[in-house]
Order: sequence, then structure tokens, then C-alpha cells
Amino acid sequence: MLKTGKRLLIAALALSAPLLAGSALAQDKGLISIIVNDPSNPYWLTEGKVAQQTAEELGYSANVSAHKGDTNTESRQIDTAITNKAKAIILDPANADGSVGAVRKAVDAGIPVFLVNAEINQQGLAKAQLVSNNAQGAAVGAQQWVQAVGDSAKYVELKGAPSDNNAATRSNGYRTVLSQYPDLQKVGEDVANWDRTQGYNKMQSLLQANPDIQGVISGNDEMALGAIAALKEAGKLKDVVVGGFDGSPDAVDAVKSGELAYTVLQPVAIFSKAAVQMADKYIQTGSTGLKGEKHLFDCILITPDNVDKYVSPFVLKQ
Repeated sequence: MLKTGKRLLIAALALSAPLLAGSALAQDKGLISIIVNDPSNPYWLTEGKVAQQTAEELGYSANVSAHKGDTNTESRQIDTAITNKAKAIILDPANADGSVGAVRKAVDAGIPVFLVNAEINQQGLAKAQLVSNNAQGAAVGAQQWVQAVGDSAKYVELKGAPSDNNAATRSNGYRTVLSQYPDLQKVGEDVANWDRTQGYNKMQSLLQANPDIQGVISGNDEMALGAIAALKEAGKLKDVVVGGFDGSPDAVDAVKSGELAYTVLQPVAIFSKAAVQMADKYIQTGSTGLKGEKHLFDCILITPDNVDKYVSPFVLKQ
């Protein structure tokens, strides 16, 4: 993968300030279709809102739809974008393998596709894939988790959806760090599919099987918050360190309250905006202006030490 340079990241950060109302600047440049996963999750809600506001500020009309991880729904949404003659599609793909066909369909129809947050397992179709540096984020998160739990503990892991490459990347990143501490013992793991309710239910089961754990490391904030609810209900939260990943507003509140040890902020507000700006540049010039297809944006650790710098959803003042 090609990592975005500091210059791009700094420029994107500078553009992450509150946006002007798009309707006042509309120039009727055509439609940009935005397809996200599930806006009931604040991460994907922010992704869609930022992309839509950016498109409207640049003079496009924009709509946001959600596939909720279903590739059939995603395929129908791509068909709708084609029918509506979208100038570009901003897509958070439903499945690393299963979304390839939908992206190809749009490309064959002459519509450029820009992927955000998640990847597909084929290069050369999307004009760009803009994602968090999940390996880097997992590493800094795991290091902070060890600092909080200590180098000798029993713990469990909650994993994201297997269809999303981010789940494996984060889990592998955790393992790379935690395997350096031989007295850290993982006694259980389960897939909770990025979902708070599933995190709660899976944590209940893991806790029944392993009542003496001292730590939970989670692939995202929603699962971590579900785990916290289960631990509170069991009266065990004060004895268990929980770590998250995303930087959602609820997770930040949990860091402030001391229920969550840390969260790793994904700069979704930055790369969602950058994807639309890149799409606009491509529509106007036929080029994204960057080398390579895949671009990584580093994650930022949020702890009690810097949590007060969280100024808006998924934005930390630097």
C-alpha cells in the first residue's frame, strides 16, 4: 500500500473545520452518490454526512444510502447511481470480495468509484481507496492497552466482521504487539460484527466462560461499549481494562468517565472529505492528482490525557 504523505494529511486536516451550508453554493455540477454501511453507527453516519456536505459545498447534488453490509442491497444502490447518471460514487464497500462486482459494474458504466474506510480485494477498478492505517492504529492501541492492563493478565478479544479486511488487520496488529508479552494470556475471542448489541451478548458468554479476565481488547468502539455494558451488569468493570477503536463520541465520553481506557481515532471526517475532493478533481481533470490507488491515513490515540481536544465527531484538535 502507498501511504499518503504528510502534505495531504495536513491539507485534509485544515479542511475539516465546520462546513458551510451546501445549498447556498450549489452549482448544479451533477450528482455524487454516497453509499455507506449503516448510519446507526456514528462512524458511518459521520462518513456519509461529511461526504454529502463536501459534495454540496463543491456544487454537486448528493444523496446518501446504506447497504448495511448486504452486497445485494449494495448492487441495487450502484444500479440506482448508474440510472441517475451519477458523476461519481463514494462507496464504503460491504465486502472485500463481494463488492468487487458492484464496483466493476459502475466502472463499466463510466462512473468513477472512490472507496472509503474499507478495501476491496482487487486493484485497478476504483480510482482511489482511502482508508485508515489500521495496522498502525492497532499497534498504538495495543501498546496503550498493555500500559493500562500490565504485562501479565488474562484477556479476551472482540473481533469485527470477517468480510471486512479491517477486522483481520486490527486483530493481527493486536497480536503482533501482545505476543511480545508471554504472560499475557488470551483465554477467549468472538466475532461481534462491529455491533454494540452483539458485543454485549458475546461479552456475557465470554465472561461466563472466563470470569477472572482482566482485559478486553476490541476491534471497534461499538463492540467495546457493548462489552462495558455487560461488565457493568456483572459488577466486574472496575476490575477489567477495555480498549476500543474508532474514536466515536460515545467512546470518547466513556474515556472521560474512566469506563474505557482509550480509543483509537480513525480520521473518517478527514478521508471522507478528501475522497469527495478527489472525485471532484477527477471529474474536472481526469486525474486524482495522486500517485497510486490506496492511501492510508494514520490513526490517533485518544486517552484521558488528550480527550479534551476532541472538538467534534471523529476530529481531534492537533
